Amino acid sequence: MQVAVVTVGDELLAGDTENTNASWLGTRLTERGATVRRVLVVPDDRDAIAGEVGSLSDRYDAVVVTGGLGPTHDDVTMDGVAAAFDREMAEHPEAVSYFQNHDRYQFAELTDGTAHLPEGARLLENEVGVAPGAVVENAYVLPGVPDEMKAMFESVAGEFTGTTNHVEFVYVDAPESALVAPLAELQAEFGVTVGSYPGDGVRVKIQHEDEQTVRDAAAWLRERV
Repeated sequence: MQVAVVTVGDELLAGDTENTNASWLGTRLTERGATVRRVLVVPDDRDAIAGEVGSLSDRYDAVVVTGGLGPTHDDVTMDGVAAAFDREMAEHPEAVSYFQNHDRYQFAELTDGTAHLPEGARLLENEVGVAPGAVVENAYVLPGVPDEMKAMFESVAGEFTGTTNHVEFVYVDAPESALVAPLAELQAEFGVTVGSYPGDGVRVKIQHEDEQTVRDAAAWLRERV
């Protein structure tokens, strides 16, 4: 399953807020066996959101969108997703029922439009916050508040599937240029996927769907570097 992640917010583009949602989603989706092919940050702009979500939904199995849900002037994500699929925003009966029967909220006190979702959307309840999420065709729209986003994602995590890879890291105290030949030989020998991440030394990530193959490949590399 190939997935794109879209994080929405002017504050992310300006660097005012660290984009931890993208990192967390990348990790969880990979753990589920899905392959994250794109991570994109877009501004709080309805047309920009609509254009990117519409394009990505045609290219990938699913698009996970996070941020910009709520009652303030810059919360335009749901409108943008509705536009991406040529749908109108309308009061969602399940959202109305959820708020009316939820002990934490008084429906009459909620901001006008809180229960509006794209027509035909599947409601995703927000058990941590207020603003609901939604599934519109293959787009999953989640809040931007990290705790809310994580809880809502877990409610649909089972819908993201694929082959789960086993992973092992090997830490090498050498320049990355010294690993070109050993890593090429490692891939040829074991058929593993390899990533190298320089910093204080090099962190080599070895992946394969077979756990023993990963262990053998890591041991082989440690012996040679």
